[in-house]
Amino acid sequence: MERKVGTVSRGIRCPIIREGDDLAKIVTDSVIEAAQSEGFELRDKDVICITESIAARAQGNYASIEAIAKDVKTKLGGDTIGVIFPILSRNRFAICLRGIAKGAKKIVLMLSYPSDEVGNELVSLDKIDEAGVNPYSDLLTLEKYRELFGENRHPFTGVDYVEYYGDLIREEGAECEIIFANDARRVLEYTKDVLCCDIHTRARTKRILKAAGANRVCGLDDILNASVDGSGFNSRFGLLGSNKSTENKIKLFPEDCTSLVFGVQKQVFERTGKNVEVMVYGDGAFKDPVGKIWELADPSVSAGHTPGLEGTPNEIKLKYLADNDFADLSGDALKAAIENRIKSKKDNLVGDMASQGTTPRRITDLIGSLCDLTSGSGDKGTPVVLVQGYFDNYTN
Repeated sequence: MERKVGTVSRGIRCPIIREGDDLAKIVTDSVIEAAQSEGFELRDKDVICITESIAARAQGNYASIEAIAKDVKTKLGGDTIGVIFPILSRNRFAICLRGIAKGAKKIVLMLSYPSDEVGNELVSLDKIDEAGVNPYSDLLTLEKYRELFGENRHPFTGVDYVEYYGDLIREEGAECEIIFANDARRVLEYTKDVLCCDIHTRARTKRILKAAGANRVCGLDDILNASVDGSGFNSRFGLLGSNKSTENKIKLFPEDCTSLVFGVQKQVFERTGKNVEVMVYGDGAFKDPVGKIWELADPSVSAGHTPGLEGTPNEIKLKYLADNDFADLSGDALKAAIENRIKSKKDNLVGDMASQGTTPRRITDLIGSLCDLTSGSGDKGTPVVLVQGYFDNYTN
């Protein structure tokens, strides 16, 4: 009988994960037990997705703000440090800023405006226009910012991040000066030692600063990219992708997840005979249309995945075929024509008009976004997501 259901995404409940747990076994057990409990079967090409949070927790990938401070001081000198382009987040950046401030005598905090890299607004574009300010070239002091725009609280959290970050820096014993600019080079008017805190534009920012004569330049990916006094670390991303754990400790993005994804894949095959794909996912890649915030605070959607998830979709737009190639057909004849077109499609549809409008994104980014929305970030208790039928098409 023809299947009547396409892609299905299921949140899978798991035990609370602690450091040292055998995560591959727990994930495998949880997925198989869910299938037995809910009456569905695993199939080849199913995708088992594990949130980065429990991967890092099982690894014990944590670090203290003292470890951050020591690494910052070692790499940037510990005097006046420019901290530029951070995102506005109590969970993601504030705890890192505590450690950074501990490692410096003075912080020159340069915030991008009107919003940070992921869309959190410091001031609206309408107010920028009304004030006659050019955000591409104008540097604003804290005094000028307050004079023009006053206090601006985050619409979701109610936090005035300008005040919050300034107070936090001073609480850790460092002096603080806050400025607003979007040209990275403007920070060099205050200090030649700079920590770039942007996520996806960090390579360009570091290149621009070095070319402009900066002395020492690091990104968040250069801090805790190796262990400090036995701390956790991430060799590729450093502090990027970290989250607040306690008031003085962070959970880092998980270190190499290769053994985890292959371990789950192997155990599932041994127990069910099914060849599944596995990935560890972080933030998805989508935008909130109301708050205008991008869900892009992690440096990568995938922290690790099996090879079957490489590449981008190779899909044909059904409505294009129905409205163009087969506009004169209907019913069974239309169905048969479309099925034959799908079965005969090329391995690479780039430039084919029938593929226009399909999503040209990596499979890991698409599936990771689906899983991030499915698992949520609160109390659902489903840190594993099973995606079935993702690689099916109209002919399956």
